[in-house]
Amino acid sequence: MALTPDDGTGTALPASVRLLQWLVIGLTASMIVGVIAVVVVVVTRFPARPTPPVPEMLELPDGATALSVAQGADWIGITTTDDRILIYDRSTGVLRQTITLSRP
Repeated sequence: MALTPDDGTGTALPASVRLLQWLVIGLTASMIVGVIAVVVVVVTRFPARPTPPVPEMLELPDGATALSVAQGADWIGITTTDDRILIYDRSTGVLRQTITLSRP
């Protein structure tokens, strides 16, 4: 097995180990470039979409506490802790519909 010239540390590495070392360095460099490329593609291809307008404040009925919020094209739905779904108009903030859920 041929040894490479001494690199100043007093030990010489076999040629196959030296080749493996360069392959690992190349793989590391290509992975770094790949991650940077993926980040650039994600940032440029998926720009932030403007959020649709939402009323400043929605009035919940007495005793209602919001649990979650869902948004549609022209409505906002709020589920409450007392098993109701409140549907509001997106542009005006007026309550359109109340759906009462029943538990089995």
